Amino acid sequence: MTDMVQSTAAPSAARVSDAYRWAQLAIGVGAMVMIANYQYGWTFFVPDIQKRFGWDRASIQWAFTLFVLFETWLVPVEGWFVDKYGPRIVVLVGGVLCAIGWAINAQATTLNGYYLGMIIAGIGAGGVYGTCVGNALKWFPDKRGLAAGITAAGFGAGSALTVAPIQAMIKDSGFQTTFLYFGLGQGIIICLLAFFLLAPKSGQVPNVVVNAALLQSRRNYQPTEVLRQPIFWLMYFMFVIVGAGGLMVTANLKPIAADWKVDNVPVTLMAVTMTAVTFAATIDRVLNGLTRPFFGWISDMIGRENTMFIAFGMEGIGIWFLYLWGHDPIWFVLLSGFVFFAWGEIYSLFPSTCTDTFGAKFATTNAGLLYTAKGTAALLVPIANYMQQSSGTWDSVFIIAAGANILASLLAIVLLKPWRKVVVAKSTV
Repeated sequence: MTDMVQSTAAPSAARVSDAYRWAQLAIGVGAMVMIANYQYGWTFFVPDIQKRFGWDRASIQWAFTLFVLFETWLVPVEGWFVDKYGPRIVVLVGGVLCAIGWAINAQATTLNGYYLGMIIAGIGAGGVYGTCVGNALKWFPDKRGLAAGITAAGFGAGSALTVAPIQAMIKDSGFQTTFLYFGLGQGIIICLLAFFLLAPKSGQVPNVVVNAALLQSRRNYQPTEVLRQPIFWLMYFMFVIVGAGGLMVTANLKPIAADWKVDNVPVTLMAVTMTAVTFAATIDRVLNGLTRPFFGWISDMIGRENTMFIAFGMEGIGIWFLYLWGHDPIWFVLLSGFVFFAWGEIYSLFPSTCTDTFGAKFATTNAGLLYTAKGTAALLVPIANYMQQSSGTWDSVFIIAAGANILASLLAIVLLKPWRKVVVAKSTV
């Protein structure tokens, strides 16, 4: 008999209220906000690390790449623990590791020291990220795109309010003190939130949605089965090529602005004046957060693949125009915001598409397997730096990133959509 997402004959628990489900979602969002700076705050430390130790930028950025690799590639393992033992213990350990990672950065005097610190922080952040997204997918089978988007928004926009404080503390107290204080503070809050995080029991949540636009499987695929599905690897490839462009900008926002000589140029928008790089970083994080629930909500209505076609196409166009016009400080701020808005939705669309296709029972592990594509994409970040160093410009990096997004938008509508329709139809009979 097909393994059903919900056991309607004899549920082990009564349906919970929507307020209870949203409370669980809010706890996950809070934890995601606390891990955001471990990735998005890194760019502000790079110039000072380079100035203090004299290392080349590409070598320093390997620390960021290692962070993303360990944040992503261990998520399936952490997801297995979550699916088996619940979310609390994984998030608790994740918070401890995040704090330790940046505490190591605060003391590091060698590249290997930074590599170690970012590896440990990456393992911790990945445990928190994978757990909270997987838990959201389980609590909201009726609103998967929106729930995954809101949760991922905590990670995308969570660092927006701390852009200026981190830069100010780096300037006033040094980057090492900033690593220590922000690392410990955020890690402690994650640990506290972990005690309130729960996974749903059978019968506590609604059944999966069935409509023409939104295809959801009623079969629960084991992770080992998922890895044998060719359609999974199509999603993986699309995730990699879209993710690479956004990660390149995330890690290099300040260096790109400096190379284009717009980083310290004052920009005034809506009666607010900041330097271009600070303005861009603040807007980018807000839009990178808002896009996740927005496009997740859109995908719940018009379908995942249709939404991918629109969003990835916007991303490709945005990167192209940032390449053309980004040397102007105002356009740098506006277009970097547009790029982040069109990019961040991958963290709501791909997990919800994965769970729609392969079921909710092993959602944390299966979505974690797909999330490792972010780690694969991160391998391209140092390559982008080497390309820039060898040519003296960012031209080829931007052109490749724009083309990759256009390719992904076409794959979503031409290949993924009809293929997934067949796969889901076979899994529901």
